Amino acid sequence: MPAQPPSPTVRTSALGANSSAATGAVTGANTPAPVGIFDSGLGGLSVLRAVRAELPDEAILYVADSLYAPYGERDDDFIADRTLAIGEWLVKEGAKALVVACNTATAQSIALVREKLPIPLVGVEPGVKPAALQSKTRVAGVLATQVTLRSARFQGLLERYAADCQFLCQPGHGLVQAVERCDVGSAELRALLRDYLEPMLDAGADTLVLGCTHYPFLDAAIRDIVGDRLALIDTSVAIARQLGRVLDQHGLRAATQGAGSAPPRFYSTDDGAHQRQLAASLLHIDASVERVPIPSRRTAAPDSQAA
Repeated sequence: MPAQPPSPTVRTSALGANSSAATGAVTGANTPAPVGIFDSGLGGLSVLRAVRAELPDEAILYVADSLYAPYGERDDDFIADRTLAIGEWLVKEGAKALVVACNTATAQSIALVREKLPIPLVGVEPGVKPAALQSKTRVAGVLATQVTLRSARFQGLLERYAADCQFLCQPGHGLVQAVERCDVGSAELRALLRDYLEPMLDAGADTLVLGCTHYPFLDAAIRDIVGDRLALIDTSVAIARQLGRVLDQHGLRAATQGAGSAPPRFYSTDDGAHQRQLAASLLHIDASVERVPIPSRRTAAPDSQAA
């Protein structure tokens, strides 16, 4: 039985943003260049799934920084360092735009990365705004990493739109690790989720924000616990649509030539075994994963475990 989770903190808010984009210097119509999608690990595959459905002609490069996951246990400088290094690597690989498909990395580093990279970026944010618009009880839960919840970006979301909706903010300790090892339904995982979700139900929540891109893969396990008592807010589709708008804005959308019909190209800073397994089982994509060393200031040696 997992240890008792920390008690959720309570904040109030009415609205919030669920995706963001930056302007970039890249232009050019109907470019065949790929879109880069980056996450600390496997959670960004939920965003990749939405991007493939929304933008089927786009070629995709997906990088998981699994050697250093989860970012939710890292310090802010480490997160910014890794995010920038992987963004620069994707630019060298020809990416025309970057989706930072990680709430923790977006919260802590997207402003820096936007300043440094020459391509447009799309980030992710917990769906505070749609949750507040949707909740009828005016009580909503948020599951996210501790780093996301403590970030100025997330606090700004709540403060900027604060009004009559109470948010119960619960760090999802252990959930990212479960998805990273392809555990989306074990008894231990369900017990952990129950400890997080039942206090929200007891407090009258009718809406749950999935504030980490890993968490949509826990949808079935969450549904087994809460049934229809909580509406789940997953912003993956909104992120994919925002990416489409950004590509159009910069004249970067791929021509309708079937470029996206081939499987995405997968890369990992670890061995990639779990990435391939999750892509096959949950996305029905059977593709190889190439291990790539992406050193950075905090991880000068590719196999360093520096924190």
